[in-house]
Amino acid sequence: MSGLSGGPNIKNRSSDDFHPHRHMSVQDCALVELGEVLRDRSYRFTTVTPATHARFIEAASRGAQGLRDVFGWSLPFHRSVIPSRIFSLMRDAEVLRPAGEAWRSTVRFSHLNNHLLAHSAYPTTAGDAVFFGPDTYRFCNFIQAFLDAGTAPLGRAVDIGCGSGAGAILIASARAAAEVLAVDINDEALRLTRINAALAGLSNVHPQHSNLLQDVDGEFDLIVANPPYLIDADQRAYRHGGGVLGAELSLAMLDAALPRLALGGTLLLYTGVAMIDGEDPFLREVQKRVHGARMHAHYRELDPDVFGEEIGHGAYAHADRIAAVGLQVTRNARA
Repeated sequence: MSGLSGGPNIKNRSSDDFHPHRHMSVQDCALVELGEVLRDRSYRFTTVTPATHARFIEAASRGAQGLRDVFGWSLPFHRSVIPSRIFSLMRDAEVLRPAGEAWRSTVRFSHLNNHLLAHSAYPTTAGDAVFFGPDTYRFCNFIQAFLDAGTAPLGRAVDIGCGSGAGAILIASARAAAEVLAVDINDEALRLTRINAALAGLSNVHPQHSNLLQDVDGEFDLIVANPPYLIDADQRAYRHGGGVLGAELSLAMLDAALPRLALGGTLLLYTGVAMIDGEDPFLREVQKRVHGARMHAHYRELDPDVFGEEIGHGAYAHADRIAAVGLQVTRNARA
């Protein structure tokens, strides 16, 4: 099996300072190479909401016709649909699942800027599923806007609840000198983050198992987080936010992050908020935490209406809407 031959950021590096496959299993190396082959074939896919994905599958009512159907829409496919090399890599990566007389891929690949990221196939029903979708794009746009506007040195960053590693990879590719930690309680998320970082040719992304920031030392110049914020009946880790309206984990991440900001450091927290009678209960809690804490905060709605299908049911029976919000908190440069 060949190494990374076509990825960005690896040219002119010696074998001593960059080892994209170090400590990776044969299966994971094959998955990295599968991503490389897809990228070389100009594969691109934008992952949509589960509801939109379900409508597409219902309307399509057919097997896969090409790579986007196999690795994007998670449709069943026959052996003849994809090139032999890709099928072999799928077999080596152990991402093939029988589907009657056909096959399905257990992973999807989606593009994010110039990167290609692996994540769980549709439907994401498993407890350790690694989600990627519209929230990921909004989260990363939030991070990118901050990076584009900032000129201060960024030595150390962390992505809390990293999932596919999208946030960490975006930061690491924009700030090559930074040490970027990617922490999660989901081992499958950490595995895919490691694979996605290798596919991106990045050696400064460091996946680590951590509940919030437990067992992680030191302060950070940048902390980013995209916590789950819905009430999920199955309490899937990537979706269930806990509490009455799904804000429990978002507040827990806020509480864990604020004391770990270096002087001048910034927290970027992207989450969703159930609005009740025109009021924002999450914002009230944020104001309590930052008031008088030698920090300044900026808070805005990034999308006023997401997951509208949840409104009027269960925990959201009396909610007006669910809004996607971005919170930016910066610790004053002088204590």
